Amino acid sequence: MLAGIGAAALLAGGFAIGPSAFGEAAPGKHPAAEIHKPSPVPDRIILTPTDTPATSQRVTWRAEATAEWAQAEFLEAPKALGQVAPPTGAVTNVKAIATTPVNTSLGYASTYHTAEFTNLKPDTRYTYRVGDGTNWSEWIDFTTAASDFAPFSFIYYGDAQNYIDTAVPRVFRQAFADRPQAKAIVNAGDLIDSANSEEQWGQWFKAGSFIDGQINNISIPGNHEYSGGSLSSFWAPQFPYPKNGPAWGDNPALDRTAYYVDYQGVRFVGLNTNVQSIPDVMAAQTAWLDSVLANNPNKWTVVTFHHPVYSTASGRNNPVVRAQWGPLFEKYGVDLVLQGHDHTYGRGSTVASRKSATVHDSTVYAVSVSGGKMYDVSGDNWTGNGADIMSSSEDTQLYQLIDVTGDTIRYEARYANGQHHDGVLIRKNGAGERTVNEIRTPQNTVGEQARVNKTLVSVEGRVQVTAYGYDPGEKVTVYLRNTKAEEGKKGVFIGYKNADELGRLTYSFALPPTAKKGSTHVVYLDSTNQQITSPVITVTK
Repeated sequence: MLAGIGAAALLAGGFAIGPSAFGEAAPGKHPAAEIHKPSPVPDRIILTPTDTPATSQRVTWRAEATAEWAQAEFLEAPKALGQVAPPTGAVTNVKAIATTPVNTSLGYASTYHTAEFTNLKPDTRYTYRVGDGTNWSEWIDFTTAASDFAPFSFIYYGDAQNYIDTAVPRVFRQAFADRPQAKAIVNAGDLIDSANSEEQWGQWFKAGSFIDGQINNISIPGNHEYSGGSLSSFWAPQFPYPKNGPAWGDNPALDRTAYYVDYQGVRFVGLNTNVQSIPDVMAAQTAWLDSVLANNPNKWTVVTFHHPVYSTASGRNNPVVRAQWGPLFEKYGVDLVLQGHDHTYGRGSTVASRKSATVHDSTVYAVSVSGGKMYDVSGDNWTGNGADIMSSSEDTQLYQLIDVTGDTIRYEARYANGQHHDGVLIRKNGAGERTVNEIRTPQNTVGEQARVNKTLVSVEGRVQVTAYGYDPGEKVTVYLRNTKAEEGKKGVFIGYKNADELGRLTYSFALPPTAKKGSTHVVYLDSTNQQITSPVITVTK
């Protein structure tokens, strides 16, 4: 009792006495071989999509079980389990379709099992568990894809790779807290640092925890998933992706690393940039990519790979990727290109597609990092190759939330602490026309952003003004303001115009009689969301 009172007094006074003060040795580090050792109880449970995600689902797990006993059970998600037994015949049992032991760096084998659920109903919630018939996981829920387009969200991560057991988990958990109903997680490579490290793969799965068992994982390998030119022995057993890649079987280097998934109106395409130095394999992948983009029935397209088209880290460059794939992304109107490798953040579009200070109309390229290893930012590879780097960041861990609707994709990057970094709103109409709008801030909704077709105009001549960044149908009031007018004056009222479905505005008008020869003016556009002007117009003869 006295000892307890004394300790409490010391703590209350702002002092803490550790065991070493009493001569006790500090605790030893718990061995990784014990932390990550498998048992008959399943762990590392993860969902991967099939090529029919509305009616089938794959699940992979690790456990000490033989192929004979590895199995899964599933049923439509009930209102309760436990004391409430499922109705007779409600539970379907399936045997594992694959069982693969992987020799690990910790002195034992990790055995992975994969089961596939088939004949599922679209847009339906199911409950499943995996095991050996005696040792089961907990019951876990997932929802199948809708058979046609339906709005949904997904999450995108750049490299986790380092500090996987300390810094990465808070990123994964914050992203899930922000989008708990996300349908997919996209990983742009370098999930771990050492390709065949049992410890690091264990840390990666622990960071994702239960999330991986209920959200589909769409991953591609980075350079750190390779060792000595060979893909990690863990990759195929953990990620049994669709076999719809480039001439599958003829290009074993691309097995399970280049594939596509159609999910509720979005075509997700995964590519392998680790083969860019192997000309024939890269050429086969590029030809396949061309075909997959050309024959795409979906409105939206998202492509992910590791080495960026436009690198954000100082001194990096991937000319083969840029030369072979960049033109295809622009030609076929790919909406998002999600990349990693550079341990920095960058986002932008091509200079040729710029429509205003805040609007482009082509592919959005993003580079991000979720782990704790950082490099310095440089935008030279963007600006030197015809691209605008609209946002960048260094020494920040990020995650990206992407929300898909019928007419828009909203992309937002957030820091590990949940704070907003940047984002864009991509709008697309039925004709495939698109605008990429920076998420509005007080700073980017004012200033000179409108364009005019000419800056020298004769008395009562006609001018056409063009502007972007509005909400669809937003009402805009058009004024002509003399540059010598008092500050705060809107100018001479010209007319009203509503923005179109992509937030574009085009308005043609004749200069009013008040615009005399030699005077100078700007077009001022006033609306709920923007107060912007044009370059100066000079009235000539």
